Amino acid sequence: MSDLVAYQLEDGIATLTLNNGKVNALSPAVFEALNAALDRAEQDRAVVILTGQPGILSGGYDLKVMTSSPENAMGLVATGSTFSRRLLAHPFPVIVACPGHAIAKGAFLLLSVDYRIGVEGAFHIGLNEVQIGMTMHHAGIELARDRLSKAAFQRSVINGEIFDPQGALEAGFLDKVVAPEALTETARAAALQLQKINMTAHKNTKRKARKGLLDALDEAIALDQQHFG
Repeated sequence: MSDLVAYQLEDGIATLTLNNGKVNALSPAVFEALNAALDRAEQDRAVVILTGQPGILSGGYDLKVMTSSPENAMGLVATGSTFSRRLLAHPFPVIVACPGHAIAKGAFLLLSVDYRIGVEGAFHIGLNEVQIGMTMHHAGIELARDRLSKAAFQRSVINGEIFDPQGALEAGFLDKVVAPEALTETARAAALQLQKINMTAHKNTKRKARKGLLDALDEAIALDQQHFG
């Protein structure tokens, strides 16, 4: 579909593959491509698998954009937060097949979907904002508060603790950990299973169950814009 996000449709499963350098940096152009891919997946009425290259889902926001100006940084964070909200309310199931590292916004992608599969190995998953001198944004706090265990929320958001895949499973970043060579097959099996559910009921139940989080994210995104504005 684009050089930054590949789109493959097979058997009603849309696989979106991030492809933006060695850390899959999330830039405005990447989010534009991701939104276009989600538009297409919705038109195709497809279950979505979001993935990256072997060893990496994403290392987070594009640092060149984040350090270029406060306005550009806040604009990118707002775009990323809005994308997370879109994933949480997407009318069809969304799976992340995490092939390795997922840091900062890469880890927030894990907190924004319906089912998360990671791989065994010496990989790092977590929110490193306070490690690198960034105060966590409101939207990130609300997303982590809802999806992580209470103890892991404190350790992750406030202490900046980074987890290995098994620790990420226990914390709430992942739902399953498999061998790297089994990731694609496991994600496809999960997608095929999710195809069996009633999609109208899935959409309505998802949005009802997550109403509190979606409302909190709307407020948080507005607060972040006011703060940086």
